[in-house]
Amino acid sequence: MAFINSILSIFTQKRLAQIDFFKANPIKVQRDTLQELLTLAANTEYGRKYHFNTILTAEQYRERLPIVHYEDIRDLVLRTMEGQNNLLWPEEIKWFAKSSGTTDAKSKFIPVSPSVLENCHFRGGKDVIAIFNRLYPEAQVFSGKTLALGGSSEVSKSNSHCQYGDLSAIMISNTPFWANMMKTPDSSIMLMSNWEEKIEKICETTIKEDVRCLAGVPSWFLTVIHKILEKTGKSNLHEVWPNLELFIHGGISFIPYREQYKRLLPDPKMKYLETYNASEGFFGLQDDPEDASMLLMLDYGVYYEFLPMSELGKTKPRTLLLEEVETGVNYALIITTNGGLWRYMIGDTIQFTSVKPYKFRITGRTKLFINAFGEELIIDNATEALKRACAETGADVYEFTAAPVFMEEGKKGAHEWLIEFNTPPADPEYFAGILDQELQKLNSDYEAKRLLSLERLRLHIARPGLFNDWLKEKGKLGGQHKVPRLWNDRTHLEELLLLDRK
Repeated sequence: MAFINSILSIFTQKRLAQIDFFKANPIKVQRDTLQELLTLAANTEYGRKYHFNTILTAEQYRERLPIVHYEDIRDLVLRTMEGQNNLLWPEEIKWFAKSSGTTDAKSKFIPVSPSVLENCHFRGGKDVIAIFNRLYPEAQVFSGKTLALGGSSEVSKSNSHCQYGDLSAIMISNTPFWANMMKTPDSSIMLMSNWEEKIEKICETTIKEDVRCLAGVPSWFLTVIHKILEKTGKSNLHEVWPNLELFIHGGISFIPYREQYKRLLPDPKMKYLETYNASEGFFGLQDDPEDASMLLMLDYGVYYEFLPMSELGKTKPRTLLLEEVETGVNYALIITTNGGLWRYMIGDTIQFTSVKPYKFRITGRTKLFINAFGEELIIDNATEALKRACAETGADVYEFTAAPVFMEEGKKGAHEWLIEFNTPPADPEYFAGILDQELQKLNSDYEAKRLLSLERLRLHIARPGLFNDWLKEKGKLGGQHKVPRLWNDRTHLEELLLLDRK
């Protein structure tokens, strides 16, 4: 058993030294990354348009190129999907990650170049292994199997030039054979398009395997865990997989699920590491189990800029460079990648917890917030307040969403919450009061508006399975799709409330 860890240590020693280098020299590594990207793409259509060959500094780059959203580059992406090369990036691009962000019906197709796949996504996965092995040299995780739960989308062929699917499907389709030997179940099951059928097959085929690591989105993994416990009659997952030791999670905040996982995986040897791997790239990973924030990965062929929330929506917003950021401030993340995304707003917001080294936590989405009354409520506030309300009342949250109740006829506004519980509170009104109080403690703007323009939040308890039924109705039931937990209008909430009444 220890032999495998020794071999891993030998192979990861060089990579760990590289990670230590960019932690010690972050600005140099990032500026070198930008210049390399500009040089490589200078003769692309986009590079010629913005004269990449004359951009010599990060400051020039910031001033010359616009910040873009997907809609701004969609035509170039679609032309790339039709087989035209050298538009955004010099490599031939055959893979596209289909992404809708949340539950928007419009799909985005993010180019996944060979460089992105190998030097960003796969490198990120290898770095998780390397860092875990350094943290826990005696752990035996890699002597068994990893159960990685991806999305529900199969790989589709758009034409003879390209294929698309969710990111997990693309990675499964390109995983080398030696890595597949460490995973369960086989790719034919993981690429099944029917989510419910796939869950059944996963449970059937993995129960008797020596699973030692889980990897996936916390909310969707609960579905698998409960199904496995139901099939086996066991009370916790360690009774099924006694060597289970690690959960690599990402995609959504782990805060609302932490207590549930402690009950379902009660063995004290259980360890957790968070990653930030989006369709556009792999950006961060947790390198310290005592610190919930993630290390910003600076040598994956991704160049970062950070947009203060006060600049969001301006005609010419000004980003900050890495050396200009501060801790404790919310920034919208702007990326430039080795897949041809140039000053691209990914839609996530982050907050730095440290600048030596650069470590951060995800605080929400640029679209997922409630600011109907100037309260600026973000996901980070919502999940932390729920955690505290659950701790006070013994409740367990499965899924939730919230939206504003707009003022009318002289009445105050409010926030309306729809929560599906695993364990509902004994007194829902008391829970709502605690939740409202905790939101005020966490967000001074919300506290101020509660005195002026907002009533106490309203709470609805959703029937079991409501959120999954809603996603299924939209054809989005699966591991890569997420419920929009905060929304600045009532579109999603009204749909859910209507479905809940049926």
